[in-house]
Amino acid sequence: MTQEKSFQNLYPNPERRKGFGDMLRYVLVERHRSGIKEQLNPFKPTPVVANDGEALRDNASRTSITWVGHSSFLIQLGGRSLLTDPVWSKTSGAGPFGFSRMVSPGIRLADLPPIDLVLISHNHYDHLDYDTIRRLGNRPTYLVPARLSKWFHSLGCQKVHECGWWEELELLGLHFDFVPSQHWSGRTLSDSNKTLWGGWILSDGSQKLYFAGDSSYFSGFKIIGERYPGIDIAFMPVGTYEPRWTMQTSHVTPEEAGQAFLDVGARIFVPMHWGTFRLSIEPPDEPPRRLAAWWGQQKLDPVNRWTMAVGETRYFDKSHSKD
Repeated sequence: MTQEKSFQNLYPNPERRKGFGDMLRYVLVERHRSGIKEQLNPFKPTPVVANDGEALRDNASRTSITWVGHSSFLIQLGGRSLLTDPVWSKTSGAGPFGFSRMVSPGIRLADLPPIDLVLISHNHYDHLDYDTIRRLGNRPTYLVPARLSKWFHSLGCQKVHECGWWEELELLGLHFDFVPSQHWSGRTLSDSNKTLWGGWILSDGSQKLYFAGDSSYFSGFKIIGERYPGIDIAFMPVGTYEPRWTMQTSHVTPEEAGQAFLDVGARIFVPMHWGTFRLSIEPPDEPPRRLAAWWGQQKLDPVNRWTMAVGETRYFDKSHSKD
């Protein structure tokens, strides 16, 4: 049997992959320095609002987004309920190497409306969680990157659609396109880049949303904007960027996320991938502050920057920027 080749980014970064020595430096030196800084300058906790899900379960027509935490959102679009990269577990990671949540999920899994579709950007533990998928079970239809369907089948999930970059499909009255990101995949020491990674464009015919997944900054954002004009809402990662010597090839800074937002030509910016799991050494409350500062420098309308609290729901009307 021929071994499947690994995927690579459209614009491969020439910088070498980090090794075990780099990881030790990060864990033993960088994180220690970060801990000392935080003792002197404590960070503010991630904002949280209560959400019992009642309004969401009763919502049959309005477009809504609810931040569960990190990159997990409940999106209601075209009369359907979708989840992005759902993670409800208390930790993200493998066994003792997991990262504990700083805040609980913004809504209980049991309080969700019936889930029709689940979108997965890639297989890293903070985006693809075994226990959460097991609990969601076979009811939803799963849209996943190439070569990832086998993982879902092993959990008894049969309604799984794989996509490569630029592939599209129609499901349950919605249109989906899987688009590139500049990242990587892997859950063990031996499966690096064996499955694909990317983001999703989703549309009900009148509204268009872009869920970017994880990415460093790359020229592909401009291509996405050219191929999918008129994006209403862009969910962009803004955290896990320090130290730059190890994070710059796979994660954007808040300022780079802002530029990516301009590149894709979206109307509303929803920051994600911050304030939930401590995956890097920047203060957990820093990403939205840096984004707000950049936003002001660019003289952009603050109404169109939706920095949400965990558990918060916002409704979108095509004719208005804010509910």
